[in-house]
Amino acid sequence: MAIDVPELVDQVLAGNRQVIARALTLVESSKPSHREKAHEMLRQLAPHTGKAIRVGISGVPGAGKSTFINKMGTKLIKEHGHQVAVLAVDPSSTRTGGSILGDRTRMGELATLDDAFIRPSPSGGHLGGVARATREAMIVMEAAGYDVVLVETVGVGQSEVAVSEMVDTFLMLAVAGTGDQLQGIKKGILELADVVAVNKADGDNAGNARVSARELSIAMKLVQADQNRRVPVLTCSSYTGDGLDDLWQAVLDHREYLESDGSLQARRLEQQREWLWAMVEDEILESLRHEPKLREVAQRIEADMSIEATSALKGAEEILQTFAQVVPDLPWAQGTMGSQG
Repeated sequence: MAIDVPELVDQVLAGNRQVIARALTLVESSKPSHREKAHEMLRQLAPHTGKAIRVGISGVPGAGKSTFINKMGTKLIKEHGHQVAVLAVDPSSTRTGGSILGDRTRMGELATLDDAFIRPSPSGGHLGGVARATREAMIVMEAAGYDVVLVETVGVGQSEVAVSEMVDTFLMLAVAGTGDQLQGIKKGILELADVVAVNKADGDNAGNARVSARELSIAMKLVQADQNRRVPVLTCSSYTGDGLDDLWQAVLDHREYLESDGSLQARRLEQQREWLWAMVEDEILESLRHEPKLREVAQRIEADMSIEATSALKGAEEILQTFAQVVPDLPWAQGTMGSQG
């Protein structure tokens, strides 16, 4: 079926949920013809974006990220009048590319609300635990009128730096535990965190949560000693809702802090630079994988390597030489990729 970009744009701006889903599917597609249409659509949607509160949410395994988003998103809609978009990235199989896509089942209450839109998206093995098209999906959701965009990442790891490059506030969820358990949180993540929350602070676990929050607060002072702003470490419960208002206020305070010294604009500009190079790398890698002549050369080289008839170094040189030869024939080399505006 032909893709009518102006119609897609009009319907996304009108908040048509069915068309929003189609637009997200389009930006997730890796087909060259779809990418061209997606880029044109995003160019037209971009002027209608930029005002949403963008929050990346990560955390140690078992921290309850999806349950937290369900509770927080519901509160933001019912009590604060927000429209909430959730981009929930599931881990994809590195062998099959399959994905569980089970976040929606863990956000049952939020999923029933008209002012919420939950989009599970397989990460496709992308570094950083964030789907390749997450940046583009954020533009679609903001243009559609969602003023809070929550990005749930796969999990804690050094590569989670990717999410910090596309959101305003990076929220890290932890769970109550001993100092030894806190060792499992990588220093790189603590350096990125703008707000930290110890989740599951309810019942008999409330005391442990407060202890863990104090330990994390000390850790944050050590790893972010060179920063002017003190990163708040709070406790909350996705079960009772306790602490969620204070936590959201911390997110708003962080945004106000960024706006007050002009660093929000600087951060958004830097994110555009990161997006620029991410798109360049993505288009080049897609061409390397899917251009027929390159694929033929790569298959032959891999076969030669299996019988030790060539080396990885020589093979890489030949693939790059072939790439240089076919560049003029690739869509993006002919200027048909589309403009991001």
